[in-house]
Amino acid sequence: MKTEIISTGAGDARITWHPAKKPRLVLAVSHGAGGGIEARDLQALARVLPGHGASVALVEQPWRVACKKLAPAPKTLDVGWRGLWPALVKPGLPVVSGGRSAGARVACRTAVELGAAAVLALSFPLHPPGRPEKSRADELLGSGVPTLVVQGGNDPFGKPGEFPDGSFELVEVPYGDHGFAVPKRAEITQDEAVTVITDAVVKWVGSLR
Repeated sequence: MKTEIISTGAGDARITWHPAKKPRLVLAVSHGAGGGIEARDLQALARVLPGHGASVALVEQPWRVACKKLAPAPKTLDVGWRGLWPALVKPGLPVVSGGRSAGARVACRTAVELGAAAVLALSFPLHPPGRPEKSRADELLGSGVPTLVVQGGNDPFGKPGEFPDGSFELVEVPYGDHGFAVPKRAEITQDEAVTVITDAVVKWVGSLR
């Protein structure tokens, strides 16, 4: 594991690398607007994916590196992502652009422009809680590259059944909320819920050509 600071037009970003021994691609994933790379799904991917030929780059947007409490506007997040992209492609491997929540939106919006091989959208915020009329489906549908959505079954930002038809794949994490937390009364444990995520991403990444 190594960490590097990357200067972007939105400030300094940070990449924490979890390299595979013989990588065939890079999975770059960033956090949402309410947390950082300590999120359970991001940490699980960093543990598991290197063993399956994918180096994982956990990306912290400049606002997190600067210890600010509130995320900036979407266009500023895109500036940060664009600015650190050269560091992600430097190993000379295909890069899967990904993130959770707000980070997933960034990945979708910039995938074609940056030449991403695919997009991984974790907990894609299809709409604000309780506001289904404020849909962000156009961002997801416009990713322009192979896309996997991993969504909690009880995500208030959009349950799996609310998603429109599209060319993306969608995997449901049963009982999961926006952070993929499952209640104690659920029929699966928290560890099992996380395994649903990692198994789905391993399978999907393996299918990419």
